[in-house]
Amino acid sequence: MMKKVIWAGLVGALAMIVFSFLVNGVFGLHRRLNMKALPAEREVYEVLKKEVTQPGHYMCNPALTAEGRFPDREPVFTIVNSGFTHGAAGAALLKDLGITLLTALIATGMLGMASPRVLASYSRKTLFFVLIGWLFGLLTGIRSDYPPADALLKALYEIMFWTVTGLVVAWRLRPAPTPAAEQ
Repeated sequence: MMKKVIWAGLVGALAMIVFSFLVNGVFGLHRRLNMKALPAEREVYEVLKKEVTQPGHYMCNPALTAEGRFPDREPVFTIVNSGFTHGAAGAALLKDLGITLLTALIATGMLGMASPRVLASYSRKTLFFVLIGWLFGLLTGIRSDYPPADALLKALYEIMFWTVTGLVVAWRLRPAPTPAAEQ
């Protein structure tokens, strides 16, 4: 069964890569959510380059009111400096591929430990991955600092990502024949 799980996990990882490429590379979802352009990008970049010198998450709050509180209707900005540079894109891609492969293998391995009743049903195997997608989708939506519409898109992406992966893994992962079925 371990060999079947590994092969199904590899095919699942391939499905993840193809789905991500299509949704993010071709249709531009990641760019739409995470790469919005600023009108004064050069000026903002120069200020951030000077002020945000270490990797980390930073907050930029409005000035306090006369009462010593933050104003209710003023925006709060989050600045993230991951330490990533364009020169490190190749290494980041390799890391992401490794994480995708590991994620697919772990999820498929978990499915491989399911009951024979689950493993005997294509729809139940797929549902296993759909539920993983809902879990990640809910976590993405609830814990997101994105605007509600973008958080919903991220959540829907996770659900579809795991559903497509589940469809492929369920097709590839077949249970070992039972002694009764071998006769």
